[in-house]
Amino acid sequence: MAVAHALTRDQACRIAVLGALLASERPDDLYDAARRLTMLPLDRTRAVAPAADLVLWSRLGAQHRRGDLDDAVAAQRIVEVGGALRPVEDATLYRAEMAAWPTPGAWKDWHHQLSEWVQANEGARLDVLERLRQEGPLPVSALPDTCERPWRSSGWNNGKNVRMLVAQLVQRGEVAVAGREDGERSYDLAERVYLDQPVPALADSLAENDRRRLRAFGLARSGDVYQQGEPVGGGEAGEPAVVEGVRGRWRVDPDVLAAARDSADLFDDPAARRTVLLAPFDVLLHDRKRMSDLLGFDYALEMFKPRAKRRWGYYALPVLHGHRLVGKVDATADHEAGELLVHAVHEDEPFTPVVRDGVEARLAELAGWLGVVAVPAPH
Repeated sequence: MAVAHALTRDQACRIAVLGALLASERPDDLYDAARRLTMLPLDRTRAVAPAADLVLWSRLGAQHRRGDLDDAVAAQRIVEVGGALRPVEDATLYRAEMAAWPTPGAWKDWHHQLSEWVQANEGARLDVLERLRQEGPLPVSALPDTCERPWRSSGWNNGKNVRMLVAQLVQRGEVAVAGREDGERSYDLAERVYLDQPVPALADSLAENDRRRLRAFGLARSGDVYQQGEPVGGGEAGEPAVVEGVRGRWRVDPDVLAAARDSADLFDDPAARRTVLLAPFDVLLHDRKRMSDLLGFDYALEMFKPRAKRRWGYYALPVLHGHRLVGKVDATADHEAGELLVHAVHEDEPFTPVVRDGVEARLAELAGWLGVVAVPAPH
């Protein structure tokens, strides 16, 4: 058994920041960023900009032009797979899991119920596939509802037969998201969206996804760890690690670990530390438990809370300085007025002049990228 790397919490934070491409290394373009981060978040809230665009801007700056991602999605070079946007070639890694629908692991009662529901609506499944074959891509609203057994639930999906059937056909790899029109997903046969590539064995695809995810995280909890159904663990990829003062078993990517050891100046030299504004769903924050336990950051997206109960604002952007998360910026973009309204800057600890200048510089750059003018927070 390999001896676990003993890491301080400070070292672990540096590894996480390097893995997320938030230190000196920049990806080449949006495709390189999506491939190396393994995913771009799907949240399309436009309080400032869609989350995926903010993730790209945080790495690429003005090199990422607004509209580039929409163009890539329209051209199906970036596709929606597994709850995120990914390069179309990476979809092949998920098709082995799709073939094992509803789960590659042990079935629970709800897996059996889901399988039985789809089987009971086999005729409707064939009707949807035939309509897409003839006319796709199409939105759900253009697809026939010939389900014999309706979808029953206590939630808002109750009775939404076609929507839930199409969702399962996507999970099964028969149908794929082909793009969006006016914000609404359109669907087509998966064979017209995904590349015609050999599908790897399930064990190989799961291991490769673990390896890629760990490289993007730098450091992740070992084993199969999920957050709201999404994998956030490192499986058995990389090498074992323990973090001083933090519970649990961890896996560390050896290349990112080596880079952290070779890049001390990026974090130890005050002049070399970068200040970055992050999207609320950035890869660095994707695992909320890791964010709290490892990075020591207290944060939640508060758009669904009543205004009086918000601590940081409707859409607060986390502030990263060097390898530490140091605050949040509550901002919204008013494109009609041509302004980036900075409602408040929250300091988790008193900002140094360098951090304050860095935040102001990033806000000016963000405003320029959005094509508006930054309106600073009142003092």
